[in-house]
Amino acid sequence: MTRPIRPPAALALIIALAAAGCGGGDASTSTAAATSAVQDRAVAFATCMREHGVAEFPDPDASGELTIDGVLNGSSIDPGSRAWTRAVEACRDLEPPGFTGDDEVTDEERDTRLAFAECMRENGVRDFPDPVDGEPLVDTNRIPSAATESGMSTLNSAMQACRDLGPAGGGQP
Repeated sequence: MTRPIRPPAALALIIALAAAGCGGGDASTSTAAATSAVQDRAVAFATCMREHGVAEFPDPDASGELTIDGVLNGSSIDPGSRAWTRAVEACRDLEPPGFTGDDEVTDEERDTRLAFAECMRENGVRDFPDPVDGEPLVDTNRIPSAATESGMSTLNSAMQACRDLGPAGGGQP
């Protein structure tokens, strides 16, 4: 099964969106603390996965971004393998928020995610889908225009314009 690769620029922006909604108090301090906590958990999870037989499991990027799509896209890791299944089970307590895209979404997060989707459509990504609980907010597999010649540029531009509507509480990227 072939999975499309998400461009690094899109991932970096998705990460920024996820971090934007975190916190209370001083935004820069709470965002930095939330990013650090997410980073620490993602590093621990990646280490655990490698220790339990998935040697190719990557470290998260500097922001702590680690999603199942990001790990599997373009890699030789087989999520159907026995090693993967055992490692995921052994490391479940360390799994970072949003890794599998099945975290529970609050009503407030759902409203924010819907506002983000509407903003994306208003900013040129007309086929940006409404969010679905249990699925990543931005999934280029569900955005046909992203596969066009100018699609990723339009997507990145819209994400920049809508960054203030990023998912609250470190929602799913």
